[in-house]
Amino acid sequence: MNPAPDGQRDRRKLAETVDKQAERLKRAENERPTLLAETRFIGTIGLLFILPVIAGAYFGRWLDEKLAGYTVHWTVSMIFLGIVIGAVNVYYFVRE
Repeated sequence: MNPAPDGQRDRRKLAETVDKQAERLKRAENERPTLLAETRFIGTIGLLFILPVIAGAYFGRWLDEKLAGYTVHWTVSMIFLGIVIGAVNVYYFVRE
């Protein structure tokens, strides 16, 4: 048995693995999102969550004013529904 070919094969395999990993790191560095892109992403998530909550609050308040006696039952219910809808919106947006 000659140990040299196995040693060369191991070195060659190690060199290929290191080259692949180095290329992957370079590609990841080039594809890294910018600060502006990350800010836009976070802002979009915020809007997707908060807009249904605000819409629910306004709609609930409108329903409370239209019904006999001013209560906050519809307002609280619609805010909760807005939170649920906003969370689902964010979940689907982040999942993509």
